[in-house]
Amino acid sequence: MPRRSKILDLPPDVKAELDRRLITGGFCDYEGLSAWLQEQGYDISRSGVHRYGQGFEGRLASIRIATEQARAVSEAVGDSEGHMNNALITLVQEKAFDVLVNLQTEDPQAFAKIFPKLGVMVAKLSKASVDQKKWMAESRRKALEDAADAAEKTAKQEGVSPATIEKIRRDVLMMAG
Repeated sequence: MPRRSKILDLPPDVKAELDRRLITGGFCDYEGLSAWLQEQGYDISRSGVHRYGQGFEGRLASIRIATEQARAVSEAVGDSEGHMNNALITLVQEKAFDVLVNLQTEDPQAFAKIFPKLGVMVAKLSKASVDQKKWMAESRRKALEDAADAAEKTAKQEGVSPATIEKIRRDVLMMAG
């Protein structure tokens, strides 16, 4: 198992500045970044910064791809039925699973810290998914009730018998399931 990166132990402000420098520098000049870290009082080799930079660049690329995929889904199907939300929930669940698997093998201590938080996140995502499905079902039921009301009004105006109107209404509302 590879050693834990020293970069993960940097103070948050130093790590954030390193991340910013990696991005703005196009993930190059690892020697310069190592020298900058040494100026800050942290002894991290060029190869250590390089390994971290490659992983960080890969994570950014994954986020970029996921964002583009979500945008494509949204543009292709719209979001009137919550497809975007479903796709987002699924993506977050997959990424959370990946984080858990990787942390469990690479950093058991970090895994122990983050596991309860990810559990809460998964529970909230599951609730959001259930709530969305309820909302979609309620929206569909309301739309069918509106359609049944409109059909009833038109049928009455056209002189259709009350028994036939009731059958039409029942048939429309049966579509709600």
